[in-house]
Amino acid sequence: MPSSAVPRTPAVAALVAAALAAGLLAGSTTAGAAENGPVRIHDVQGTTRVSPLVGGQVTDVPGIVTGVRTYGSKGFWFQDPEGDGDPATSEGVFVYTGSAPEVAVGDSVLVSGTVGEYVPGGAASGNQSLTQIARPAVTVLSQGNAVPAPVTVSAWSVPSAYAPEGDAATGGSINGLTLRPRAYALDYWESLEGTNIRVGTSRVVGATNAHAELWVTVKPWEHPNLRGGTVYGSYEAQNTGRLKIQSLTPLAEQPFPSANTGDIVAGVTEGPLDFNQYGGYTLTARTLGTVVDRGLERERTRPQRSGELAVATYNVENLDPSDPQEKFDALARGVVENLASPDILALEEIQDDNGAKNDGTVSAGQTVAKFTEAIRAAGGPAYEWRSVDPENNKDGGEPGGNIRQVFLFNPERVSFTDRGAGDATTATGVVRERGRAALTHSPGRIDPANAAWESSRKPLAGEFSFRGRPVVVIANHFGSKGGDESLVSHHQPPNRSSEAKRLLQAQSVNAFVKEVLKADRRADVLVVGDINDFEFSGTTQALTAGGALRAAITSLPRSERYSYVYDGNSQVLDQILTSPSIGAFAYDSVHINAEFADQNSDHDPQVLRFRP
Repeated sequence: MPSSAVPRTPAVAALVAAALAAGLLAGSTTAGAAENGPVRIHDVQGTTRVSPLVGGQVTDVPGIVTGVRTYGSKGFWFQDPEGDGDPATSEGVFVYTGSAPEVAVGDSVLVSGTVGEYVPGGAASGNQSLTQIARPAVTVLSQGNAVPAPVTVSAWSVPSAYAPEGDAATGGSINGLTLRPRAYALDYWESLEGTNIRVGTSRVVGATNAHAELWVTVKPWEHPNLRGGTVYGSYEAQNTGRLKIQSLTPLAEQPFPSANTGDIVAGVTEGPLDFNQYGGYTLTARTLGTVVDRGLERERTRPQRSGELAVATYNVENLDPSDPQEKFDALARGVVENLASPDILALEEIQDDNGAKNDGTVSAGQTVAKFTEAIRAAGGPAYEWRSVDPENNKDGGEPGGNIRQVFLFNPERVSFTDRGAGDATTATGVVRERGRAALTHSPGRIDPANAAWESSRKPLAGEFSFRGRPVVVIANHFGSKGGDESLVSHHQPPNRSSEAKRLLQAQSVNAFVKEVLKADRRADVLVVGDINDFEFSGTTQALTAGGALRAAITSLPRSERYSYVYDGNSQVLDQILTSPSIGAFAYDSVHINAEFADQNSDHDPQVLRFRP
C-alpha cells in the first residue's frame, strides 16, 4: 500500500503526539479492549472524532462487509453486528485498500492494519478526518452473511442544534470533544461514520451534479422554499437535515439518476456513511431510491413596462467562443424568454476571445458578438455593449481566461453615456456636472490600483440615460469563497478567510457610491453582480454602510432569497443594491439554473425594475 494511505500531515502528527502523551496508543488494543478482549470497530472509532488508536496497529478486527467501492478512494466498509451500545461510538469503519477490494458485501472478515485519520483535502482545508484502517491484511471467514441492520436516519433522529462550539485551546477545533449525538447534528453524523444507514423517501434539495451526486433533506420543514429547496438564511441557522447521496455502483454499470431540486427520492436509500472532501457526510448507496420528477419549471420574470427600467445581472460561467453554440443559444433564450430582455444586463465571467488559452489575448469582442447574435436570433433586441479589457492574468479566474464584466444595453430603450473610456489601470472618478453626478470615464473601472482588487475582477462603472434620467450602474464580481472552510469543518464556527478580501472590496465600492451621492444625493445608482456573499454577510453590511445602498434581495420573503445552490443550501451570492433615491422597485431572483441538473450556468440571474 502507498505510504499516503495513512497521511502524516502536521495536524495528524500533532494528534498522534497528543495521543501518545496521553497514553492512548497501546499497540493493537485500547485500555478497555485489553481487559475485555480483542479490538473491535468501536474501539477503533472511539468517542471523539479522532481514533484513540491513531497511528497504531490493530489485529483481527471482526465485522461484516457493508459496502465495496471500486472507484475513487478504493476500499470497503465493514461493521460489527454486535456493538457496544454506546451511541457515541460508530460500529462501522472504512478500510482503505488502494486497489479494487477482494471482498463482497456480506463477507465476514477479520481486518488487521494501521489505524489512520485521513483528512480529505488535506489539513489546510480544515475538514474533519475520516477514521480508517489502511495497509490491511484481510481474512474472509464466510460469505453471504446478513448485513447489519441499518440505522434509520429521520427528521427526529438528527438534532436541531448544529455543532458544539470549538475548544478555544485548540483554535476552535471540535476534534477532541466527546461526541454528543443526541445534542448536535455534526456529532450525530460523526457517531455514524462508517455505519450502515438508511433514509426513507426524501426531498431533493441539491440537483444531481457532474460528479453523480445529489442532496436530500430528512427534515422537510427545515427552512423550505416553495420550489423545494432548503434556504440558508444565517450563520446561526444551519440546515441540519441535509445529506449528500452517491452511488456505490460505478456509473458504467448503472447511470446515476438525474434529479432537480424539489424532486423526490422515493423508497429506501441505504449504505455506509462516508466523509469526503466535498460536502462532508455522504451516504454511499448500495440501494438507491427511485427519483420522482416533481416537474420543476424554469421561472419567467414579467416584462418591464414602458416607464420602467429593467436592470439585470447574470454570471454566465466562463463564456468564450470555444463553448458550443448550444450554450450560447441556451443562455440567449434565458435572456429573452426568462429575463424578458432587460434594458441593461451586466454579465460576469465573459472570457477573452480564446478562452483559457494563455497567450496574452485579452479582448472579448468575439465572445460578446457571438452572445449578442444568439440573443438576437432568439428574438431579443440588438444589444450594444461596453466593457474594459483587463490586464492579462491580473483578474483571477481561469488562467488565460481573463474574465471580466460586460454591460449589454438595448439602444431602443436606453442609451450609454460614453465619457472617455478608461483602461485596465485607469480609475474612473466622479464630478458634478450641471447639478448631477457624472463619471470621468464611462465605461471605467473603480479603484483598480486598490490592493483589494489584486487578482480579482475590478468593478465596471457605466453611465446610462433612460428617458432623460441618468443612471449609474456598477457591475461587480467579488472575490470567491475559495479557501473558506466548509460547514462541516472541525473548526466550529468554520474559518471564512475569504471574507477579508470581499470586505475590502465592499468598502471600496461603498466609498465610490458615496462619492456619487455626494455629487448628487438624488443619483440613481445600482450596484449589481456576483457579490459572492450572503445578504446577511459582513460584505453586504459593508456595501450598505452609511445608508449608501440597500440590498434589494431583502425585499423578498426570506424563503425566496437565493441565487445559488451549494451542498443542498439555497443561498444568496448574486445581488442588486440600490441607492436611496430608488424608492419603489420590483425585484426578482429568476430561478433558471441553480436548482436544475441541466444548467446553463451555476448562477440564477437577478433583475430589478424601477422608474427613474
